[in-house]
Amino acid sequence: MVSRKIEIMDTTLRDGEQTSGVSFSVSEKLTIAKLLLEELKVDRLEIASARVSEGELKAVKKITSWAGEHNFLDRIEVLTFVDGGKSIDWMIESGAKVQNLLTKGSLNHLTHQLKKTPAQHFSDIKATIELAVKNDIKTNVYLEDWSNGMRNSKAYVFDYLDFLTSQNIERVLLPDTLGVLTPYETFEFIDEVRKKYPTIHLDFHGHNDYDLGVANVMEAVKAGVNGLHLTINGMGERAGNAPMASVIAVINDFLKEVNITVDETALNKVSKLVETFSGFRIPVNKPVVGANVFTQTAGIHADGDHKNNLYFNDLMPERFGRKRKYALGKTSGKANIQKNLQDLGLSLNDEELKKVTQRIIELGDKKEVVSQEDLPYIISDVLDSDTIEKRVVVENYVLGHAKGMKPSTTLQLQVEGVKYEAHAQGDGQFDAFMNALKKLYKTHSKIDLPKLIDYAVRIPPGSNSDALCETIITWQLEKKEFITRGLDSDQTVSAIKATEKMLNII
Repeated sequence: MVSRKIEIMDTTLRDGEQTSGVSFSVSEKLTIAKLLLEELKVDRLEIASARVSEGELKAVKKITSWAGEHNFLDRIEVLTFVDGGKSIDWMIESGAKVQNLLTKGSLNHLTHQLKKTPAQHFSDIKATIELAVKNDIKTNVYLEDWSNGMRNSKAYVFDYLDFLTSQNIERVLLPDTLGVLTPYETFEFIDEVRKKYPTIHLDFHGHNDYDLGVANVMEAVKAGVNGLHLTINGMGERAGNAPMASVIAVINDFLKEVNITVDETALNKVSKLVETFSGFRIPVNKPVVGANVFTQTAGIHADGDHKNNLYFNDLMPERFGRKRKYALGKTSGKANIQKNLQDLGLSLNDEELKKVTQRIIELGDKKEVVSQEDLPYIISDVLDSDTIEKRVVVENYVLGHAKGMKPSTTLQLQVEGVKYEAHAQGDGQFDAFMNALKKLYKTHSKIDLPKLIDYAVRIPPGSNSDALCETIITWQLEKKEFITRGLDSDQTVSAIKATEKMLNII
């Protein structure tokens, strides 16, 4: 089967910038435009709306200047208006050569917003297109609210399309402006247009108000459109536009009769850059580009992957420049931990693995998120604890810290099965804990506690979680020094754990 080409037009810099609270700077727009054309390899870019602001004009000038130097100028598009030539003047000043002319695709919009007849509107459009031709500007035409036009004023839509077939235009752009179409309607309406106008170039512009953007795009392709309008991360007004990453994955996997130029390996990189510039955060469960979408959490899934990739599908993370991960938490199980150990080049015997698994489950029960970078610290702490016979146990403690009052600790200690309690204050919570400990040992034991000579706190290098911190304490007993480590999500608690180890060593 000979595949047919579908153009991908990215409108992140125009429609995507209509996301509430988003505004790209001139340099950000230029950087994104370069990435979209050179690395993601989209066919066309819609980068701005005419006459919006001086900043918008400056950004378009920068992009068209760069595009002209790299033979991309005919792929740069700007939204324009039927405004007596003002948008054309703006286009000429900006250096852009392709206008996407916004017109009315439903009788309802035409009647109530413009308060004109179809004949008057068509006459104005004709004049705008002719002016563009005189100034060497190509024209694509948006039929705003086309989806409702097909539902409620189909005769008007076809009269309008009959008119457009006689005009000097490149493409007809069919937007589901309010995101109201169902997949069934999308196919039905586009199929009807395609059969009536078999040679006209049709683009579909889907919105996502019912979360049907990707499904509608699929049906639009099946019905015969020639181009699709998409945005990075699904940015756009209200619920946003059909998202680039999901649509590209769907086309590559389910619409084999279609050929696109987009390089899916660049999707994640571009997605992250747009997230950074826009401040529009990607939901962690967003398909293809979300932080969690290639992370297996349940241990049974990791076990299946280990045995025969039982929980893999065609959405392999490597396709998008990503890597599969196995989450560490209370549902992980040994299989998840083994997968992470393999990545780190570490190995444990069954008993050690069981103990490390239990420690991670305990952290998960505290709602702590453990990362792969935390794992060596957990292993070190668990195995280190196993070498020490626990004759002394810190049973309970209450740490108090209130404004205007010295921190205090009430401590319950069990030594060889006998429980002792003490209360003390200090300059900080851990200092108060140590003072209470010293009071207990002075009263009930002839053993001298070692001197604390160094105290360091660190988090695992490279960890992006806040699950763990490690406290490393250096002690001096007589003339010898030794070190103990404690690991916990709370800094003071990790120091207390390190101190408990010290008590069992002396």
